[in-house]
Amino acid sequence: MELIKLKKRTEFDQNKKLNSEYAQFSEFINHLNKKELPNEIISSINRGIEAINTFTDSEKELRKLISKTQSRIINLLEKELKLVTKNHYRNTWLAVGMAVFGVPLGVALGTSLGNMGLMGIGLPIGMLIGMAIGSSMDKKACDEGRQLDLEII
Repeated sequence: MELIKLKKRTEFDQNKKLNSEYAQFSEFINHLNKKELPNEIISSINRGIEAINTFTDSEKELRKLISKTQSRIINLLEKELKLVTKNHYRNTWLAVGMAVFGVPLGVALGTSLGNMGLMGIGLPIGMLIGMAIGSSMDKKACDEGRQLDLEII
């Protein structure tokens, strides 16, 4: 079973944002075609592609649909096959590091020095910790061959 191709849409050529998202999604689908995927996953992805191919609403709604479909496919691949895009874990752990490590470090620093204005110093520290953890997870995924050669922006 193979993935459906995205239809070329000439009616939206004037919208640069839509064209870039459409091109990115098309490239994502092309990368997935190179991988051996189970039939259940392929049929789920094909349903999303078919929804995009048959969509006739506004440009704004099409951009939303492309974004949602792409996110759903990425989550499905990560959950079922442990496949991720480049820098996936780094981007995810950046926010987690700020919340889990940065805020408590900032509160502890501000409380210990008696100046709660220093609480903001913990956020970049947590961000760096999260990026380090995520980068190591990305490297591990790359070494294990679980990383797609594509970065989603």
